[in-house]
Amino acid sequence: MDGKIIKGMLLGLATGDALGVPVEFESRGRLKANPVKVMRSGGSWGQAAGTWSDDTSLTIAAMESIARLGKIDYDDIMENFLRWYVHDDFTATGERFDIGNTTRSAIVTFSRRTSPPTKCGSTDSNSNGNGSLMRTLPATLYLFGTRGKIAGDELRIIHEFSALTHGHIISRMACGIYSLIVAQILNGQTLPAAFKLGMNDAKTFYGSDAAFKNFSRLCDENFAALPEDKISASGYVVDTLEAALWCLLNSNNYKTLALKAVNLGEDTDTTGAVAGGLAGIIYGVEAIPTEWLTTLKRRDYLDKLCADFAGVC
Repeated sequence: MDGKIIKGMLLGLATGDALGVPVEFESRGRLKANPVKVMRSGGSWGQAAGTWSDDTSLTIAAMESIARLGKIDYDDIMENFLRWYVHDDFTATGERFDIGNTTRSAIVTFSRRTSPPTKCGSTDSNSNGNGSLMRTLPATLYLFGTRGKIAGDELRIIHEFSALTHGHIISRMACGIYSLIVAQILNGQTLPAAFKLGMNDAKTFYGSDAAFKNFSRLCDENFAALPEDKISASGYVVDTLEAALWCLLNSNNYKTLALKAVNLGEDTDTTGAVAGGLAGIIYGVEAIPTEWLTTLKRRDYLDKLCADFAGVC
């Protein structure tokens, strides 16, 4: 796979994440009065400008494992997640400052060595946060790069990749739908076409499963025309997927997309990361404002990781 795609993905994801970190949990109304326009410092977590959160940390933890081993190894990926959780590895500043409850529970379960890694993620219906969706892209790009497609076997791997921390069918399905749309982008489709074709693929693969009704709005041909007040940016995985895709469908460049995503409020870093990673693939790293990339923490490390990951894709 072209290294430019991988670099666009990771830097697009990390930038969207970092833009959202200072305003995580803020309301949409408050952000309308004081919208994010630049990389900020301080705010919700008191971090320096350009600091990314667990979204990027878990993404690069997965990328490092795949790049080092040349394959998806669930045990090794979870070992990296544990290194992040215990030793603050894979962080922007040497400090881990954000983690979801479901992700924490899965990593602690793994640390006890009582369950295989793909059984560590909760299957409870109340454990459908966006913690696996935000780190799906490394698996998607690796599988597409080595197999040339995202279909039945690849989707089953993506489901297991989700189940490391989030095992419920809704979380696994969200990761699969996202990956199907990404695959269409990688096939050269424009975003509107990729969205339509990806959702058609999702209907084919998931349509007989009752859980697919949770994604019914994405199947509506008028989804992109929904007004902003109908789009939630909560941490629920369906909301995050909808918000990210709605922002993408209503933008035509990276900057507009990223600002639209984080200014929706609530789970700003993850909406920014999920939307930003895909936007980075679509528009390329050169579309990300230079001043944002200059501010982004650990750029040399991120660049090297992209090169290493490209070597196995």
